[in-house]
Amino acid sequence: MKRATQVLLLLLSVSLASAPAKAEIRLPAIFSDNMVLQQQSQASVWGWAKANSNVTVTCSWDDKSYTAASNGKGYWELKILTPQASYTPYTLTVSDGTPVSLKNVLIGEVWICSGQSNMEMPMKGYYLQPVEGGPDAIAHSYNPGIRCFTLRQSSTTTPQDDCTGAWEVANLQTVPNFTATGYFFGRLLNQALDTPVGLINTSWGGSRIEAWMTPESLKDIPEKPIPATDADIKIANGSPAVLYNGMIKPIAGYGIRGAIWYQGESNRDEPELYVKMFDQMVRGWREIWKVGEFPFYYCQIAPYNYGGGRNSGYIREAQAKGMTTPNTGMAVLMDAESPDGIHPPKKKDAGERMALWALAKTYGMEKVHHRSPEMKSVEIEGRVAIISFDMFGSSSGLTGKGKELLNFKVAGSDKRFYDAKAALLSDKIYVFSPQVAAPVAVRYCFDDTSATELYTVEGNLPVSSFRTDNW
Repeated sequence: MKRATQVLLLLLSVSLASAPAKAEIRLPAIFSDNMVLQQQSQASVWGWAKANSNVTVTCSWDDKSYTAASNGKGYWELKILTPQASYTPYTLTVSDGTPVSLKNVLIGEVWICSGQSNMEMPMKGYYLQPVEGGPDAIAHSYNPGIRCFTLRQSSTTTPQDDCTGAWEVANLQTVPNFTATGYFFGRLLNQALDTPVGLINTSWGGSRIEAWMTPESLKDIPEKPIPATDADIKIANGSPAVLYNGMIKPIAGYGIRGAIWYQGESNRDEPELYVKMFDQMVRGWREIWKVGEFPFYYCQIAPYNYGGGRNSGYIREAQAKGMTTPNTGMAVLMDAESPDGIHPPKKKDAGERMALWALAKTYGMEKVHHRSPEMKSVEIEGRVAIISFDMFGSSSGLTGKGKELLNFKVAGSDKRFYDAKAALLSDKIYVFSPQVAAPVAVRYCFDDTSATELYTVEGNLPVSSFRTDNW
């Protein structure tokens, strides 16, 4: 019996000696097979290894190696130089003696996609809520040059160093679960630039903007106190900083070109504060990414019958003021044609209108018509109010597409608004109401549900709701 035991122990020792050593390297989920790295940048790579050990990262595009030492807790970080964008699949190898290889890595353009349900909404749609053109887009979606990483939703008061998710290559099986707005954004960039595009989808339906803000950016907003512990979280997707901790912090520093944002419905009752929070959120993200004032493009919310509460014209006005934050741009969705659905099916318009901003302002295609006209001034001539627009380089004027303009209202000094007749001439609107002898203020689509009737001839971009008063 003793002899048999000795033989068994010998066999076990030989087996263990011949088994491959287990790698100590651990990478965050955002670094995985199929990922897209931001082209022509110093891209950060980080992870964990044995404490106080050397870690080497080798890039197959130039066979160059980079080395970093892990700290006492095993954390390490370094930067690698990425080449020009390419559809060539590369390998990234990380080693502390035992290598871990990431395969099918592309170099291209990487964008964060964030917000609430209109960003989260997948290409396959929600229950009884389709994405317009979704089935056809999915059927033609095979494209190794588009990849998407979707973070699992996480709400916490503790800043996280990792998340759950995986990079997926665009095809008929994966695209149904991609963010629809993000996919259409990325698809247009991919086509226009002939460049691989990586989309990082970090979104949560019904979320409030303060949930996405860094704790530092909330310090001078006393109206939004940060919960101290997870037990103090009152709203999983709405309490201040909880989604930043769970869904932004784990990817902060990953090489990106910029971000797109579709949110605002949940904050419609506090438009004045939203202006400040949006600015602080954008600046806070830029601070933690440490790559300068990266572009931040976003969607203005669409008309919808909220059935009470603050007139959503005010939050759309607040969102328009967001463009005072440097290097931002707003896509107008006043033609979403979804007054009874908070999730407009026209996600192609949402994504592609933000992509037009990116093509023009980020990628230098300045002749691309990307910005909707904005009300510039109002003149009063007798009983007629004349609205002028800033056309932002478009010389072809406005069009009502042959329809009567029905959504203008006029008020006198008594602040009572009446339906008005409106006539379009080039880029000016002449507004008149027989019930207002001396007009003082004009409003257009300034309510929950009215959809725009005005577009640019060049670019077919809709005019936003607006008002000339500050009542």
